[in-house]
Amino acid sequence: MNATQEQLKLKLTQALVAAFGTDYTNTDPILVAASNPKFGDYQANVALSLSKKLGKQPRIIAGEIVSKLDVSDICEPPEIAGPGFINLKLQTSYLEAQLNATQVDARLGIPTATNPQKQIVDFSSPNIAKEMHVGHLRSTIIGDSIARILEFCGHDVLRLNHVGDWGTQFGMLITYLREVYPDALTTANALDIGDLVNFYRKAKQRFDEDPIFQETSRQEVVRLQAGAEDTLHAWKLLCEQSRQEFQIIYDLLNIKLIERGESFYNPLLPKVVKDLAATGLLESSQGAKCVFLDGFTNREGGPLPLIIQKTDGGYNYATTDLAALGYRIQEDKAKRIVYVTDEGQSNHFAQFFQVARKANWIPDDVELVHVPFGLVLGEDGKKFKTRSGDTVRLRDLLDEAINRARADIEKRLQEDGRTETEEFMQNVAEVVGISAVKYADLSQNRTSSYVFSYDKMLSLKGNTAPYLLYAYVRIQGISRQGNIDFTNLGINRQILLREDAELTLAKHLLQLDEVIKEVEQDLLPNRLCDYLYQLSDKFNKFYENCPVLKSEEPARTSRLMLCDLTAKTLKLGLSLLGIKVLERM
Repeated sequence: MNATQEQLKLKLTQALVAAFGTDYTNTDPILVAASNPKFGDYQANVALSLSKKLGKQPRIIAGEIVSKLDVSDICEPPEIAGPGFINLKLQTSYLEAQLNATQVDARLGIPTATNPQKQIVDFSSPNIAKEMHVGHLRSTIIGDSIARILEFCGHDVLRLNHVGDWGTQFGMLITYLREVYPDALTTANALDIGDLVNFYRKAKQRFDEDPIFQETSRQEVVRLQAGAEDTLHAWKLLCEQSRQEFQIIYDLLNIKLIERGESFYNPLLPKVVKDLAATGLLESSQGAKCVFLDGFTNREGGPLPLIIQKTDGGYNYATTDLAALGYRIQEDKAKRIVYVTDEGQSNHFAQFFQVARKANWIPDDVELVHVPFGLVLGEDGKKFKTRSGDTVRLRDLLDEAINRARADIEKRLQEDGRTETEEFMQNVAEVVGISAVKYADLSQNRTSSYVFSYDKMLSLKGNTAPYLLYAYVRIQGISRQGNIDFTNLGINRQILLREDAELTLAKHLLQLDEVIKEVEQDLLPNRLCDYLYQLSDKFNKFYENCPVLKSEEPARTSRLMLCDLTAKTLKLGLSLLGIKVLERM
């Protein structure tokens, strides 16, 4: 089934060519959703943009387009409004036919990508020997949602976790543990992750203050890079211990990832230097090998170098990222590579992307996308911290959301005089708590920072996960109340649209394909959140104004079908955000 908007664009383009010739084959008809429903559903503004080129008044141009425009199978007769807007109102019979076809389609009428690609989404990326904290929340949640949407669109998505598992910090940590807790370097899980983090902090402090310790740590890094058996064994134990802790978080959030850390690319780093040298881009600056960048300046106003190899022979993050980029293009055969990190790394990505382009490493058919996001703020408007000023552990944040959801459920059950099993209450608490955290993040434009508030995100009112989940639960309640089997509503069942609330809901249901197509391109999951919130709102208004179980046939079956299609749409949309639904709350 073709998207309504795409069909109308095609018909408008055909009308443009018929009216003004083949030179207008690629002219954008500027078709947008109507700003006011009383003027119709869509509005084409192309006549205004062609006035100067054609030397005619926009209303005259609009009239010539409409005279060649055949949308009789989709719309009521087009109307020209104002200075030359072409207003299009969808026919009720068209809406009914589309809904009836969507109802029986497992994908709800959403086509897969015309040209599916191998795409990589690089997200989450915590550091070994450190706990995941609130700073990892957005990359993990946004990256997962983007991957889900791209997968649904039919792309072959490789979900990569580029963990920080290599470099000076390991020399520093291993050196320190050799002194204070050598068992941690020979025995699995000798320390819990909290103790490991504390030792890391102490090692970092010692590294900053003690030149001898600093040099010993650097030598330990050399041993690690050389594959010294004891150091390599210690490194593997530390990585595995952190990996187990990360997995607890990923399981709680229902995140699937393939780990491919910095260490994976370490053998490829010398080749990056060699290949850049061969292009003539590599220059020596104060003993380091660098590439000078266009558009970036140092404090003195001179050209800024991106260091590829340091004076001591070590490598920078940029070197690893260039090696990873080369591998992803040449070995993974990726055509679109999406990096989900905080906006503070925007310059880093712009810089190493520029180096790769200058070196002609990026084929014309490969797209690199940095997906930046803002900070998570506390209710004081500052970076979200604990009361003591420490960074909030992600595990603590999620547990708190679940605990608050549990307290809310117990309170509601008591008020309603309901009794439920422990298993039911805990499942609802986990789904609602985790969903609330995810949705609060995803419903913001990712480029903005947002204030983290448990009270707001767990509210049953407003643009929240509980509000959307409750809309879905309400539909399942109709099924239970009326003993309805949504999969068996009769042979001749048809959706019939007679009331304004039905038409409003129907039109919104049929816009999901347009929204998913937009998110596939611009990677802004908040567009899908906005769509689902409006869907829940429109459904609740339909529910209030159009009796379902008490209405007469054929309205009763038609409204049951509308309820069922709304539930299917909510379930699909929420799944693309990584959110599970509940049958009861």
